[in-house]
Amino acid sequence: MARVRGVGEISRRDFLRISGAGLTGAALLGVAGCGGGTISGGEGEGGGGGGNTFVFGRGADSITLDPIHVTDTESSKVTRQMFDGLLDFAPESTDVAPALATEVPEPEDDGLSYTFNLRKGVKFHDGTDFNAEAVVTNFERWRFTDDPLHKGGGDQGSDFSYYTAQFGGVDDESVIKKVEALDDFTVKITLDEPQGPFLRNIAMSAFAIASPKALKDDVEGFWQNPVGTGPFKFVKWDKDSELRVEKNGDWWGTDLPPEEGGGGPYVDAIVFKSIPDNTSRVAALSGKQLSGADGLTPDDIPTVSNTDGLKIDYRPPLTIGYLAMNNTKKPFDDPKVRQAINYAIDMEKITEGFFGDTGQVASTYMPPTVPFFNDSIQPYGYDPEKAKQLLKDAGQENLETELWYMPIPRPYMPDGKGIAQVMQSDLEKVGVKVKLQTYEWGSYLDKTGRGEHPMALLGWTGDNGDPDNFLNVLLSSTTATKTDALNIAYYKNDEVDKLLKDAQTTIDDAERKDLYFQAQEILVEDAPWAPIAYAKVPVGLKQEVSGYQPSPTGGESFNNIDTGGGA
Repeated sequence: MARVRGVGEISRRDFLRISGAGLTGAALLGVAGCGGGTISGGEGEGGGGGGNTFVFGRGADSITLDPIHVTDTESSKVTRQMFDGLLDFAPESTDVAPALATEVPEPEDDGLSYTFNLRKGVKFHDGTDFNAEAVVTNFERWRFTDDPLHKGGGDQGSDFSYYTAQFGGVDDESVIKKVEALDDFTVKITLDEPQGPFLRNIAMSAFAIASPKALKDDVEGFWQNPVGTGPFKFVKWDKDSELRVEKNGDWWGTDLPPEEGGGGPYVDAIVFKSIPDNTSRVAALSGKQLSGADGLTPDDIPTVSNTDGLKIDYRPPLTIGYLAMNNTKKPFDDPKVRQAINYAIDMEKITEGFFGDTGQVASTYMPPTVPFFNDSIQPYGYDPEKAKQLLKDAGQENLETELWYMPIPRPYMPDGKGIAQVMQSDLEKVGVKVKLQTYEWGSYLDKTGRGEHPMALLGWTGDNGDPDNFLNVLLSSTTATKTDALNIAYYKNDEVDKLLKDAQTTIDDAERKDLYFQAQEILVEDAPWAPIAYAKVPVGLKQEVSGYQPSPTGGESFNNIDTGGGA
């Protein structure tokens, strides 16, 4: 989901080429060295090698388990297992599907209202009933700053930033004007203007429905004691090591067919292992200590594919990685400097070296799988002489600055440090002296969300397959906030804001296409980013794992996963 923001320091150039008998020992040594201890649970203990537990290796720990405060994929991967929303995305797509609502509602009153009919007999993990009042409680918590539940998320969770980004703000700024329970199992949502991506927004995992009782009992602690209605229940979280959820035998979706997102859960438990070092994670997967793992690089694919008992699947591409330049800090307030940075960096070399066949050089600011992608726009291309001239024109021939890089692998950027080092080298060739800087992942998100960086690497995994979720969320003035900014370029352009707002407030596809095409052209010219690549994301799995349904959003449910380990 988005950071889909989108983790320990890795070096892509130092990957181990491991095979055969040495894998298990290398995995144990590697994991012991990354701060999480050795991997527990081998044969007969419910680990990657046996039992009925799905053990999933990932590049970083979660930040918060309170869905409305989640902006990073590592958190949403877990909340996705424990929570349900009114709507969801159909397996392996971003088509909207029913969830806690029995069907996808049609717009009423020319797109100003939607009526949601709710499932009956659904219970939260704490035994309380799901009903219309539970939905109202959650929406009021998100929307009203004076609501006693408008808090929580932990020290590093966002301040309801997804609600602000998707619905225009909180309180009177929110496009959602009324959420009312018409009866115990009917909710009507009224908007103050039509919103093209409204149903896709509602389907995002950030807007999952939490237990009102659990929120009222301890809203400040909910982020580490979450209670939802999903196929798995929270059990335990050992920070920076592992997080465990267990089967919800009363899940409402068990009897639905898999193509509708139902079925299962078939495993008794899921254990999420945090293994920041990529080599250690791949070695643990190859040593059969994990049932599956993501955060793999293109160089890992042959290693995993050629290991007996393993296979590779791919999440459909819905990502973009980018270098954001802070437009509020000199000299990046000058578009000539930003354009120069684009010309100075060899993105084809970076894409080939770090993404391989899984990547495509980015041209505009959202991936081509998203509707209304402007395919007439070409990448800047590598032109160091043009970069030098632009820097000279801007009076910045001897620019010195910092480039921040992510400490963990992300789907949109498998090796932040390695990519930063290549950028550093390219920029030095045009006279830009760059100091590299990084921070622990939570601090990195906090600091970039406060605009403390001059240049920073980051990226996005789309939440709902709509261009609004890329362009408006990442590049409108409304998300260039003082804290928890999603627009970390702090780019503000009134014309772009209007185009994005107009595109957001119509459900006419032809009109939306024209508006988004115009916005992309201006964005590329203004160059608040140097876009890097779009990527499809490899996921390694044990051969006997079945039922995996990869999601473009990077937050698929594991309810249909079966390890073949038996009950």
